[in-house]
Amino acid sequence: MSRRIKNVLTWLEDSASRTPDKTVFADENSAITYKDFVLKAKTMAVKLTKVIEPCSPVAVLGNKSVETLIAFFAVVYAGSFYVPLNPAHPDERKQRILNKLNNPYVIVTNGEVLPDFVDKAKVIEMSYEDNCDFSCLEKVRMSQIDTDPLYVIFTSGSTGEPKGIAVSHRSVIDFIEEFTCQFDMDENEVFASQAPFDFDVSVKDIYSTIKCGATMQIIPKAKFSFPTILIDYLCEREVTTLIWAVSALCIISGFRSFSYKVPTTIKKVLFSGEAMPIKQLNYWKKYLPDVKYVNLYGPTEITCNCTFFEIPEGAFEGEALPIGRPFENERIILIKEDGTTTKEPNVLGEICVVGSALSLGYYNSPAETANAFVLNPDQKAYEEKMYKTGDLGFYGEDGLLHFSGRADYQIKYMGHRIELGEIENATLSFKGVSRAVCIFEEKRQKIYMFCQGDVEGDEINIFLRTKLPPFMIPHHIVVVKEMPLTENGKVNRKKLMEDYKA
Repeated sequence: MSRRIKNVLTWLEDSASRTPDKTVFADENSAITYKDFVLKAKTMAVKLTKVIEPCSPVAVLGNKSVETLIAFFAVVYAGSFYVPLNPAHPDERKQRILNKLNNPYVIVTNGEVLPDFVDKAKVIEMSYEDNCDFSCLEKVRMSQIDTDPLYVIFTSGSTGEPKGIAVSHRSVIDFIEEFTCQFDMDENEVFASQAPFDFDVSVKDIYSTIKCGATMQIIPKAKFSFPTILIDYLCEREVTTLIWAVSALCIISGFRSFSYKVPTTIKKVLFSGEAMPIKQLNYWKKYLPDVKYVNLYGPTEITCNCTFFEIPEGAFEGEALPIGRPFENERIILIKEDGTTTKEPNVLGEICVVGSALSLGYYNSPAETANAFVLNPDQKAYEEKMYKTGDLGFYGEDGLLHFSGRADYQIKYMGHRIELGEIENATLSFKGVSRAVCIFEEKRQKIYMFCQGDVEGDEINIFLRTKLPPFMIPHHIVVVKEMPLTENGKVNRKKLMEDYKA
């Protein structure tokens, strides 16, 4: 009789029992086997069980490294859920996240500098004791169920507050089982992890690795600044699979880096986060023609991705890639402006998703959760929850789903989902700014900030770098005397851009 998996640790332990001496995770300076990884995570977990309650958040402050991954899984072994804190983000953002989590315990890895606002009584340093008694972990495991949270990832929030998306073991299990099966992933994969750990692309790397009994190589962020060095790293580590944000792939194709060297071990390239430029895709296909290329779509709220499109062999001739069809056990519903659903070709609607992969909602934010996770209007006989993505799409004549744009002012930039309202609110907190309007020019992939007040653009730029992560800093900050308005009294965003370019 087959065993029903209710905890991601089952994957890790099964792989460790099959190949205990195989490398599971490696960074630039270290590598760890499955056997040692399990031992260290469990040892650290014993320490955690003495202070944390089951199903409670534990923040992990650490760069992408083997040690940070040990901390994640130690939290899971202790029966709680981890929350990645990116050391590179401004202290104010980290503080807001910790406030949202109600002042949780914080694990500090890799000698990271602890911000002043962190409660020192709740700081846990990484350490491993010999001869641990793991019986306490067995008791924790027996009490866990598959809808317990596994992690919370914070994205940009429209109110100016970061928004924490809570994802359960069940949702990750549901998605990764289908994801790895659909793309024939096995123990021979060597994943090249590109995304930060607080970005859900990394979830596919981590959990596909332990599910398959594969190996994950962590790519240092600095290598993306030097494409030839990046390619050398991919070759040296014999990488087979890239699950990357589109912007990361475009670093290589944009600099025409394959004229230097082609990493011939690569067999699969899967990308998401924003629309893949066809010229960039065809550059990859020219040099790596036998690779499987897949366009993935889906927000963090539905656990990584809900649709996919496997790209046919040869150069792609269309203007834009479809986002394809749903993964198994996920259903797409298009809701028209009038609130009714549609399956007709070329009819625009908001993309909504149903299935076990839906997240638990927004942590400590019931109003936002209720607004985004609603009932399927087509299902009258019982309650069926669906997530409203805020993205617009339509079905083509071939039955494939196509992405059309955002229904609001939320954007996708460099693989990150950004609420323009968060940038506006950060700008408004600068003394002297009376109004702020943020506009994203999709064609040029540029963020513009228009400000009204007695200020200088350079001052605002310096200020925002203390408030926001680098990918949210506007490319252009323009100070205007007054904001043009539409007939109904709203800021005329179109005229702002027209006047700026005039």
